[in-house]
Amino acid sequence: MYIEFSHVTTHCKGFSLKDISFLVPEGFITGLVGENGAGKTTLFHQIMDENARYSGEIYINGVPLREHRQEFMQEIGFISQEQKFFKNYTPMQNVDLLKGFYDKFNCDLFCSKLEEYHVPGRNLSGLSRGEFIKFQMAFALAHESKLFLMDEVTAGMDSVFKKEFFKELHRLIAGEDTAVFMSTHIEEEVIRHMDYVVGLSRGKAEYRKETEKWKR
Repeated sequence: MYIEFSHVTTHCKGFSLKDISFLVPEGFITGLVGENGAGKTTLFHQIMDENARYSGEIYINGVPLREHRQEFMQEIGFISQEQKFFKNYTPMQNVDLLKGFYDKFNCDLFCSKLEEYHVPGRNLSGLSRGEFIKFQMAFALAHESKLFLMDEVTAGMDSVFKKEFFKELHRLIAGEDTAVFMSTHIEEEVIRHMDYVVGLSRGKAEYRKETEKWKR
């Protein structure tokens, strides 16, 4: 499942994305880099917000996102510290409330991933930043996501889980029908794990290139 931005332009809250065009291919991890305020989170919101207003097109597998949004959301896993869940409910209570929105939600897989990731059963408001990201990863895997959008997810992760986390991502893209698109400010992650990198600066895509990973 790939995503393509074609001349995407939007203006919101005093900030603009300007003529954004690039492809996030399936079978690879594409990194999104840029300083704070460059537009990384705003770009993710154009995909996830059903009320987003932009010119140009965002394509999923060659089909305009806005024409089949509900269908595509079944297979998009968005993971972010800002992602909205029911914070005063436990992980399992959240699943009970939300699983009906997904045709293929696998509760057994969700529970096994919570156990594997050592996510406690308390309310989401009581989880650490890293635990909340792990919960979201389990949730995205449980509804069989094929496109993973990740906004600064590794900040706050312990080093042991971070290693396992990237192993999980590489396992996912090995099937070649899954794409990972993640923003990061950690240079080591770009060098070691990203196949491609897109640079944003002041709302413009400044470059897209293969990373150093390809040269090793």
